[in-house]
Amino acid sequence: DPFVCSSMASEEPGAAVEVDPHQLQSTQELTTFVQTLLTQMQGRFATMSDQIIGRIDEMGTRIDELESSIGELMTQAGVEDDAAADPNAADAVGE
Repeated sequence: DPFVCSSMASEEPGAAVEVDPHQLQSTQELTTFVQTLLTQMQGRFATMSDQIIGRIDEMGTRIDELESSIGELMTQAGVEDDAAADPNAADAVGE
């Protein structure tokens, strides 16, 4: 089965080139082919890594907003932060 990989500097960056590994004639061709595949994989890994980090940052922001909203709701409901943080404190007040 042929592989599709990005071309090196000889063509437009990012252009796909179909390469059949059985047709590679020399060690240099094989080396270039492998280097191209590794470069592609590294680029894809970097892109995925950036996307994951972005999503983690977004999730952190959402959690912060949720905590803030919960705090506001607790304040509006008249619930003290100390009582919510320590369930035993509510028991001591009720006794």
